[in-house]
Amino acid sequence: MHINNEDQAKEAIALWRTDPPMAQRKNLRLAQESLELSQMYYEQKGNEQGVTRAAGCLSLIANRLAEIEAE
Repeated sequence: MHINNEDQAKEAIALWRTDPPMAQRKNLRLAQESLELSQMYYEQKGNEQGVTRAAGCLSLIANRLAEIEAE
């Protein structure tokens, strides 16, 4: 699932919550890698809105990963 904004990130996280923790971590890390690449692309293009959107999504992903690790 490609994530373009925080709403899509929230939807993806909600969908993945039903998966086993290992599968959730895998999906979250793949999404994280994709978002980091997107953020770097936006930085190179000088697209501050894109950088901000990607950062917000990355924050949501990181929070969910931390929740899983704490369980």
